[in-house]
Amino acid sequence: MDALSDDQRYGITLIAFVGSVFSPYYAWARRRGSSDPMAHCALNVALYGGLRRWAMTERGSGACQRDRDCFQIGPSLVRCSDQGLHWQINELANPLPRPLIGEVSVAMGKGWRPDVFSLSADGAHRWGPLNPRARIQVHFDRPRLSWQGWAYVDANEGDEPIEQGFSDWDWSRAHLPDHSTAVLYDVRSTRSKVQAPTVLALRFADGQAPQAFAPGKRQSLGKSLWGIERHSFHDDKQTARLHKNLEDTPFYNRSVIRSSVLGHEVLAMHETLDARRFARPWVQSLLPWRMPRVA
Repeated sequence: MDALSDDQRYGITLIAFVGSVFSPYYAWARRRGSSDPMAHCALNVALYGGLRRWAMTERGSGACQRDRDCFQIGPSLVRCSDQGLHWQINELANPLPRPLIGEVSVAMGKGWRPDVFSLSADGAHRWGPLNPRARIQVHFDRPRLSWQGWAYVDANEGDEPIEQGFSDWDWSRAHLPDHSTAVLYDVRSTRSKVQAPTVLALRFADGQAPQAFAPGKRQSLGKSLWGIERHSFHDDKQTARLHKNLEDTPFYNRSVIRSSVLGHEVLAMHETLDARRFARPWVQSLLPWRMPRVA
C-alpha cells in the first residue's frame, strides 16, 4: 500500500510480508532446506516528507499470527473489516533506532477487487490490485504526524524467489481526475533470451471491469543515485520526468514522477526494482544491516 497526502507534502508505504522476498534470512533458510514463510514475516514502514522514517524488522513464527481478518507481526497488527484496512504500527526505525508508533486506516469498505494478473509467462508471479483508490487517514504519535489523502492498495505473491523470475521491472500508478486509477507494469523476465518486456497497462474504475489501454512511449527517467536504470511511459501530451525521489537503495528506487497518462497530466507513484543487482553478493551482505531480525 502507498499513499500521498492531499497537499502532496507527505507520503507513506506499508507492506506486510509473509515470506519476505527481500529477506537474506529467508534465502539462507531455503538453502538449508527450511522454507516456512511464516518464519520470515516483516512490516515495511516508510514515511516520506519532512519526517522521514524507514523500518523493516523481520519476525519469526513465534511472534506472528495470521487468520482471515488479522495479521500480527510482532508488536504491529494489520486488520481488515467491513470498513477497510487498519494498521496498528509499533516498529523501530533503521538505521537510526527511533520509534515508529501510529495508526493508519484505509477506507476500502467491501470494495476489494477480485482481479489477479500474471506477471510472468508461467504464472509463477501474480499481482492483484485490491483497491486502486481509497481514502486514507494517517496518525502517528512518534513521530508526531497526521494527514489524509488517497491510497493505492495491492498485493503480490510468487512461487519462487523474485530474482529467479525477473531481471528488473518498472511500475507506476496514477490517480486520474475521473477517480479512476491507471497502473503500468513493465516487467522483464530472466527466462527470456530476448529481453522483450511484459507490459500491463490497465485502468481501474469503481464498478467496472479493468480496461487495457495503450501505454504510450517508453522513455528513460535517468539513473538513480545507485546507478539503477529507471523507465516509464508517456503519451503524446507530455514526457515523464522525476518530481521527487522517495527511496534510493542499491537495488530499489521509489519516486514520484510527473507524466501524461490517458491525456491527463498526473503525479504518479513510481518504482524500479533491479533483481539482478539484488542477487549480487555485495548487496546481500548489506541487507541484514538494513533489515534486522528478531526471532
